[in-house]
Amino acid sequence: MNGAQPAGPGAHLLIVDDDERLRGLLQRFLMRNGFLVTTARNAAHARRILAGLDFDLIVLDVMMPGQDGVTFCSELRAGRAVLVLLLTARDEAADRIAGLEAGADDYLTKPFEPRELLLRINAILRRMPQVAPVAAAPRMLTLGALRYDLERAELWDGARPVRLTAGEAQLMRALAARPGQALARAALVEELGRGGDQVQERAIDVQITRLRRKIETDPRQPRYLQTVRGEGYMLSPD
Repeated sequence: MNGAQPAGPGAHLLIVDDDERLRGLLQRFLMRNGFLVTTARNAAHARRILAGLDFDLIVLDVMMPGQDGVTFCSELRAGRAVLVLLLTARDEAADRIAGLEAGADDYLTKPFEPRELLLRINAILRRMPQVAPVAAAPRMLTLGALRYDLERAELWDGARPVRLTAGEAQLMRALAARPGQALARAALVEELGRGGDQVQERAIDVQITRLRRKIETDPRQPRYLQTVRGEGYMLSPD
């Protein structure tokens, strides 16, 4: 089976699923499409692998014996900068929202075509800001003690970079491109490359909540990432 070339050639993926047949199928397919692929049978196995290796993206099954994928995803987010795509057998909005709240960058409902998984992986990798040297002085937005570099799409707290998930980074980039301008949820859904239904708009709300935790002193009373009633969300820098 042939697929599109990956957005990050040679990117190293970790497939975590208790289904041995599916792990093998996905490993062979993704390796044929240019990725390095390691597999793990459950969260405990993945944790041992992660102790010695770094990965660009983890494809993580939700329904596994032992620790479930959503809990493991939340644990991963607390300790490392890695992209996560969740695989779920349940197509319920609450389950998908729970995955996003745990820090997942995307989700895919089983059963799925390997080609669709490839497209989702490439889309996540493309959404990550590409850091490159720039000759001009950086253009910055100031958010209290934080600085957002518009050229590099990076958020800084003094000399320390603030880690953002792929979804948070894309959302921040869209809002920072139009400071002081309210953007509707539907427009943000389109910016992030998702279908524009109500479930996906709810996913934007989840990303906004997570982003506020990183940029606001009091996320319950946001100063910089504001809700504009009837219009959407607006980034209001100093």
